[in-house]
Parts: sequence; structure tokens; C-alpha cells
Amino acid sequence: MSRREAREEAAHRYADAGWHVFPAEPGGKKPATLHGFLDGTTDHKEIEQWWRSDPRLNVAVATGAPGPDVLDVDKHKDGDGFAAFNQLKRAGLVRDPMAIVRTPSGGFHAYYKGTNQRNGHVPGVYVDYRSQGGYVVAPPSRIAGRTYEVAHKQPSADTFDWPAAKQVLDPQPERQPYKPPERAGDRPQDLSHLPGWLASQPEGNRNHGLFWASCRAAEAGDTATLDSLASAARAAGLDDREIDRTIASAQQTAGRETSRSFEHSAARVPSAAAQPDPQAEAREAGALLTWPASGPIKACQRLTGPHGSHLIPEMRI
Repeated sequence: MSRREAREEAAHRYADAGWHVFPAEPGGKKPATLHGFLDGTTDHKEIEQWWRSDPRLNVAVATGAPGPDVLDVDKHKDGDGFAAFNQLKRAGLVRDPMAIVRTPSGGFHAYYKGTNQRNGHVPGVYVDYRSQGGYVVAPPSRIAGRTYEVAHKQPSADTFDWPAAKQVLDPQPERQPYKPPERAGDRPQDLSHLPGWLASQPEGNRNHGLFWASCRAAEAGDTATLDSLASAARAAGLDDREIDRTIASAQQTAGRETSRSFEHSAARVPSAAAQPDPQAEAREAGALLTWPASGPIKACQRLTGPHGSHLIPEMRI
């Protein structure tokens, strides 16, 4: 067998750790497959076919269990997320990531044990969270001539509590416990209009529409409408694999939403008291050991930004 190029080798390494991978366009972040992260796989034959067809393809990893969760601290011309990250550090929410990856923008990705949390974004603080339904471009991918580089790595089973982080970065009034809508005569809500609504969606919005409508049907326990939505999606041009995965994801999401009644977010994050699996931790950390780390992030290392330098706290090396 011919020697693997570095990005193909990385994709195989991530797959060995149980992370679902797929190709992104050469030199960019846009998925190079039709369905993006939904095409993520651990199948080595499929991975080989992708990268043998074009070794320049970047490597993308689907986030959320069984893959990693990733805190994305970004850097732009008009600002960066370093101050927000330090705020989370002071609040005791950063814990020990399995890896810190420097990104081409000058920011970094903090990799954590994957959970079933949702993606998240707080406007204006340059910090995003990637979990279920998201993805990140991973080392050794390159954008604009700059490489995603592993700066620090270690076995770790720590998770990141995004809802708690969001409350620190963007405090909101306490929500009242969720109450389902009143139903006249105790009759279930009529969702029969949803398949027709889905069929009217333009190309590019159909998958999102299927997910939203399926969540509503799953919350109501309306399996007949779920079947009708699948038929409408198929008629609109979505393939069976995409339809099945989208509806299954909606059912899981609806199940979590209806069971928790907005209870504290810690219930959605694996308990720190859970027994660690050292072998699993080592496999995941090992997925990022293909390239030598570019050096540890030392205590109070300064990263220069447009408004002066910022401190990145020590990561317990």
C-alpha cells in the first residue's frame, strides 16, 4: 500500500478513536461531501477513497459524542475570545481539555470529552461551542497557508458545561419551569400541516426544515406525522440515509427537551464522579498525537491581539 499523506493519516487516526470524520474542501472549512457532518464515518475504506481522490482535502471531525466537544476561541480583526475564555477560567468552568489546538486565525480549539449538548454561540464574545450537530476542521489541515497545530495534549475525561458557560458570558433571567401548551379537550395538537410546509421549503433549507418539523412531531408523540414528513422529504429530494438520521436526531433532541423541564444544565453533562476509562481517554488523546505538539501553553503565555496582549491560563501540563 502506498504511503498515506498526512491528512489521510490523521483521518484514520481520528477514526480509530471512534470520531466520525469527513473531508472539507482544500484550504477551507466547507464540507466536501453532499451532507457534511452527516457523512462522517469511521470506515477506513471510505476514508481512504476520499483522500486518495484528493490528498489536499482538509480533515473535519463531527463533534458531540462519540466525537469530541470543542470550545472555539476565535480571533478576528475586530476582537477575540481570549478575555471570555479567561472569564470562564476564573469561574472554574474550563477544567482539563484533552487537547489545545492552535487555529489559523490565531485563536484556539479546546477539545473535551464528547457529550449530547447542543452547539452554542454567544454574540460579541468570539466564543462558540461545537457539540451535537456540529463539526470542526482538525489538525493537520491548512487554511490560507496556516496549519491547525496541536499545542498541548493529555488523556482527559473532563467535559465542558456549555449552558453554565453561556450563563457566565451572557447572564439571563432565571427561566420558569417549562409547561406544555394547554390542549383543548385534552386532544393532541394537529400537526397535519407540517408535511405540506416541508414540501414548500426551498433547496438548502429542507434538511433544517425536516429537523424542526420532526422535533415538533416527536414532542407530540405523533408517529404518523413523522412518517408523512419522511415521505415529504423523500419527494423533495432528500435521500433515505439523510432522512433517517435527521429524524432520529430530532427524536433524541425532543426526548431530552421534554424530560428535563429546563433543569440545571449539569444533568446533561456526565458527572465528574463517573468512573474514568483510561484506555478510552488514551485513545482519544492519541488521536491528536500524530504530530509533535508545537509546545506547551505555559502559565500566563501572552497571545498578541489587535488590542494588546491577552493571558491564556495554564492548562495543567
